[in-house]
Amino acid sequence: MITTRRRFLERTGAGLAALAASPAILSSASPNRRLALACVGVGGKGWSDMLELAPGNDIVAVCDIDEDRLARAKAEFPGSQAYTDWRKLLEQKGLDGIMVTTPDHTHAPVTATAMRLGLHCYTQKPLTHTVHEARVLAQIAAETGVVTQMGIQHHASRRLKTAVHALREDKVIGKVREVHAWTDRPGTYWRQGIDRPSSTGAPPATVHWDQWLGTAPERPWTDKTYHPFHWRGWWDFGTGVAGDMGCHILDPVVDALRLGAPTKVRAEGPPPHPESGPAWAEIDYTFAGTELTVETLQVRWYEAGRQPDRALFEAPDDWEGSLNGILFVGEKGKLFLGFPEMPELFPKERFADYEWADLPDSNHYREWIDAVRESRQPSTPFSYAGPLTETVLLGNVAYRCGAEIHWDAETLAVANLPEANRFLRTSYREGWSVPGLG
Repeated sequence: MITTRRRFLERTGAGLAALAASPAILSSASPNRRLALACVGVGGKGWSDMLELAPGNDIVAVCDIDEDRLARAKAEFPGSQAYTDWRKLLEQKGLDGIMVTTPDHTHAPVTATAMRLGLHCYTQKPLTHTVHEARVLAQIAAETGVVTQMGIQHHASRRLKTAVHALREDKVIGKVREVHAWTDRPGTYWRQGIDRPSSTGAPPATVHWDQWLGTAPERPWTDKTYHPFHWRGWWDFGTGVAGDMGCHILDPVVDALRLGAPTKVRAEGPPPHPESGPAWAEIDYTFAGTELTVETLQVRWYEAGRQPDRALFEAPDDWEGSLNGILFVGEKGKLFLGFPEMPELFPKERFADYEWADLPDSNHYREWIDAVRESRQPSTPFSYAGPLTETVLLGNVAYRCGAEIHWDAETLAVANLPEANRFLRTSYREGWSVPGLG
């Protein structure tokens, strides 16, 4: 149950209450207004996200636990206020919106707090660290009416739009029977299926380690293990390959076929590790059919370079394939969509006369900015991104409990295996609690 705005303000202190007394929600469409934006997480992907959102707007607050990254952002936007603690940033008055590009475990607490203060939110994928958090953020977005977007920038590309149109509007391959989706990660990007290493000294003086941990359980700093990027494979901080690429690659599957929540999920892989994600995994999702699929749809997800059998594609012998992609298997043929390759239809000769729709690329970041200015929702609001994130993260739940799970989306519970429900949410560390989350 979501805490009311009044009770939330009572519990978050005078600083946040002062800001919330006059939230910066745009009361009417303002197509030319410069927005006052705050950016939480300004290194790596956060740096590029910030630069995408900056044109035509004012970056007035920047936050990072790494003072070197923070100094670079401050130099780029000298008029901004700089913070190492996002909670202090949210005491700043006059904000219109916030960008959240932090490790996964920080997405929900920052975003939930910002929305309850009336701030529009652009939050990177995966929307949240847990299934429970995803449901709560979608509820808060609906309750507050703020403009929201999850950062899955491929959604705005001509490539994905073209494939979705071919499947959903033209129904070029007929009803879809099954879907295969794959990625080459983690590979060389980061390691998974490993034990927690021993501590190797203190963090650099420029890194605020306690603030980096935030809601997560306390643990000692270890060099080249968590910050700045290798956090992704650790369950306490990340969501593994599913969180990294699942929200991208399964997005057009859910979108094109208008899928609801899965009914069953099972996973294959090495024995579950208590600390980190699997070195490899294959996950089977079962969905109730839609008007665009057969009665029951199977979606198979492959990690770490595993892919469906080459013969299934019915592609030419010299076809190069893709390290990250999707194969839709339909009654009339196959549709391939790559990341970053354009869609193709197989067998080639069967679809020689098909004309792809001429659809434009758009900018996912500008979509959110325009939507805020025009008081409407963009293409991947939390009403869409929340359920998508739930679906993706249920693959991790199935893997971690080591058994097929039967999912009851209505009650947000695993119906057949009660012990699996412990993986749906997490407890926040003392001093970092957020109403409704942990």
